[in-house]
Amino acid sequence: MPEFSRAVLDIARHAIYKREATEQGGLLSGQDPTKVNTADPLRLWIVQVGVIILTTQLLALGLRKMKQPKVIAEVIGGILLGPTAFGRVPGFTEHIFPQDSRPFLSLVANIGLCLFLFLVGLEIDAAVIKRNARLSVTVAMAGMCLPFGFGAALAVPLYHQFIDSSIKFTNFMLFTGVAYSITAFPVLCRILTELKLLDTTVGIVVLSAGVGNDIIGWTLLALSVALVNAGSGLMALWILLVCVGWTLFLLFVVKRALYWLARRTGSTRDGPTMFFMTVTMLLLFGSAFFTDIIGVHAIFGAFLAGIIVPREGGLAIALTEKLEDMVSIIFLPLYFTLSGLSTDLGLLDNGITWGYTVAICALAYIGKFGGCTLASRYAGFSWREASTIGSLMSCKGLVELIVLNVGLSAGILSPRVFSMFVLEALLLTFMTTPAVTLLYPPEFRTRATATGPSYATAAIEKGAEDAARRSEGFEQSREDDTSRRSRFTVVLDKIEHLPGMMALTQLILPPPPPYAERIHTFSSTLEGSSDLLTEKRSPSPPTLPQTVSIDAIRLIELSDRTSAVMKGSNTEHLLATDPLLDIFTTFGALHGISVGNELAIVPFDDLGASVADHARRSNSQLVLVPWIPPHYSLTDSPAPASGTTAAPEDNETSGAVNPRVGHMHNPFEALFRATAPGHDNADVSLVHSQFVRSLFGSSKTDVALFVDRHMPGAQKPMQGGAYRLFVPFFGGPDDRLALEFAVQLCANPNISATVVRVAKRDLELAHSGSMEKSDLVTDDRAGESTVHHNTMFPDTVYAHATTQTRLQSETADNIAWSRYTRAEARTDPAFGPALSRMEFSEVGTPAPLRHVIKQALDMSESVAGARGRLLILAGRSRRLAVENHHAELKSVIEEHGGIANEVKRTVGDVTTALVVSGCQASVMVFQASVSADRE
Repeated sequence: MPEFSRAVLDIARHAIYKREATEQGGLLSGQDPTKVNTADPLRLWIVQVGVIILTTQLLALGLRKMKQPKVIAEVIGGILLGPTAFGRVPGFTEHIFPQDSRPFLSLVANIGLCLFLFLVGLEIDAAVIKRNARLSVTVAMAGMCLPFGFGAALAVPLYHQFIDSSIKFTNFMLFTGVAYSITAFPVLCRILTELKLLDTTVGIVVLSAGVGNDIIGWTLLALSVALVNAGSGLMALWILLVCVGWTLFLLFVVKRALYWLARRTGSTRDGPTMFFMTVTMLLLFGSAFFTDIIGVHAIFGAFLAGIIVPREGGLAIALTEKLEDMVSIIFLPLYFTLSGLSTDLGLLDNGITWGYTVAICALAYIGKFGGCTLASRYAGFSWREASTIGSLMSCKGLVELIVLNVGLSAGILSPRVFSMFVLEALLLTFMTTPAVTLLYPPEFRTRATATGPSYATAAIEKGAEDAARRSEGFEQSREDDTSRRSRFTVVLDKIEHLPGMMALTQLILPPPPPYAERIHTFSSTLEGSSDLLTEKRSPSPPTLPQTVSIDAIRLIELSDRTSAVMKGSNTEHLLATDPLLDIFTTFGALHGISVGNELAIVPFDDLGASVADHARRSNSQLVLVPWIPPHYSLTDSPAPASGTTAAPEDNETSGAVNPRVGHMHNPFEALFRATAPGHDNADVSLVHSQFVRSLFGSSKTDVALFVDRHMPGAQKPMQGGAYRLFVPFFGGPDDRLALEFAVQLCANPNISATVVRVAKRDLELAHSGSMEKSDLVTDDRAGESTVHHNTMFPDTVYAHATTQTRLQSETADNIAWSRYTRAEARTDPAFGPALSRMEFSEVGTPAPLRHVIKQALDMSESVAGARGRLLILAGRSRRLAVENHHAELKSVIEEHGGIANEVKRTVGDVTTALVVSGCQASVMVFQASVSADRE
């Protein structure tokens, strides 16, 4: 009975194989990691995510240089991974994106899409619409009605040419109209922030109109989906009514309950708690689930959940910060890749298709641009501003792609029509930034007032402001004649910068009047206020004349995160709540200083230009920039192994710094973190140096870089006591600026200074002690060009220095020196009190840097013994430098360890030598403005 035996063997074989363990060797046992396993899809999913993220990030690196939003890279990456490009490679789609794996990819992508629409709801602030309702509603309606009409008109030939007759024309027309009329609000916010338009009249109107456009667009999308999913008109009406009821329930009931919960848990004060986050996530997916089961897409419910989250206390921004990284890095690229897998530009393979594609792109842009431009022009904007508004509102971005994907999944759009519209959305988004840059350059921009701007009078206010500044020209020239600076711009970047900036601000305060004078002024006030006394009112103390004003600018780098964009559109709240500005403003109020605040949220490459532009607009005379070392211990790294010591040039420089070599490592490793290996924050201050150099290169105002050597965690400096200034004067406009500022500081009775004019001499002349004026000008550098480095961007680029300009600069050096050293200067009421606390001397030495190092180290020890503090004022000397210190600086660096060229180019040769030598005094590095007449 062979059949029976065969059956028994089959049963036994099946039972034995059933008990075998599943192969777990994976790749080592020869299994294909890209093989689809529906029971365990994790392996292939990880491969897919890795390919998607690498592709989009590589594209983003290149497109970022073109100032294009990241969504462009994500859309292009999805298209490239689809059948348009990589899909044509044999085996690519079958191994990386097989059809059986797409449901799992789609599940994760749609979860991410719900989270993204929740973030979009968080971005929308209804208060923006309320503040600017008159103009924004006009622009928003015009930017939706005209494009919707164009889309509906174009839907007729598209439907007959490309759409199957089983699809209702009404549904196709609705999707086409919505795709034409919608504006990508998240991408629009980023473009406005990157182009620094949020504080302009154009930016405010576009932001307000974009919010309204987004809300109406998502409502129309919900209506379109309801009509598609409904079997009859009555069912569509029921779906719409239920959706409206759910929306009202969320806006008027759940929103109040969520606000109560946020206050009860302290989330509006200290950020979202774990319990509040749990409730919010449940609300998000619960709302998405409800709108999905009633026949409206789940993303509409997620969008509504984001709208009702309280905005108080920056809660919406804090929620965004917790979710945005995973959404932007993983979820959104997955969604756009799925969209790209459905996009095949190869279907655009004939003239008729390309003709319709061109028509789609042209009508989409004309509808948005024309409607918004005409509405803006009607509202009173100039043609330039109106066309800029039209260009910005034409941005499509990912919002239209979401609409198109909904239409594709519902079967309304065919793959060919879907590809045509994807190309249109990509092209219009790509055009937005270049068009706005061309139409609305910075010199034509009109800034709005802080609250409730009146757009019609914005230009008049700007003209009045410019006229007021011009009227101050005479007063400014008078102040420049006395070399006293009273208008400062202080840059605040981190909380660690505050102590140094506060100490520096206290130094620039004018000296208080004598006590007897204050008593006399107070008595005069009392005598002239008898009427107040009869009313039994206490007289207020007299206010001293305001002589110093400070504008503090808070810098926040604009990153790729959505929360950074939200901060950029909410600057008024940040200005009122920023702790750095609050502390510094309070400090100014305690010292009677007028402090103006401004907040700049710009990309890193534009930080320097933003500070320079702010200093120009505020008519500042000096920009104060802090530079503090990172948190770093001096004992973390060993001392350099260099045992080389430079031969002493003469008796006064030998042994000046050698005693410190044995135990001091390269201090620039702690200060700038440029050469220390094995530390995570090795490039922190090196990156900051790029910002400082960009400020030096773009500023038309004098700049002072304050290098604070008192590192956090190190020994605290002496509190109280007097300040001692040390000014090594080599010559040039930067050194002259340092000398003028030292004279201004010494007007304070607690500040004294030592100024040394150093000239490089041969050894024989130095020993002879000859100090004739001719020797100060004629030295061994004859025929050498100005010491400056045209290095990689950013850096200061100066005009070519000729023999005439150098002679003019040296003449200006002699005039500035004699101005303060002549005997008559000490009787001058403008300089006398300050010069009485200053010591001037002239030194000729073959090693000027080593002489400066020796004197700085000696002064540091003596000042520390007297419980005082030493501050060194040095010029950057990158322009019209009198001496070429290259050879001597190289010797000093070889003795104490190497540094990065970025650091040396930032602070200059003199400061580099001082810090390398181990001098622990703080340094102010000055650069005179290129346009200043100091030569």
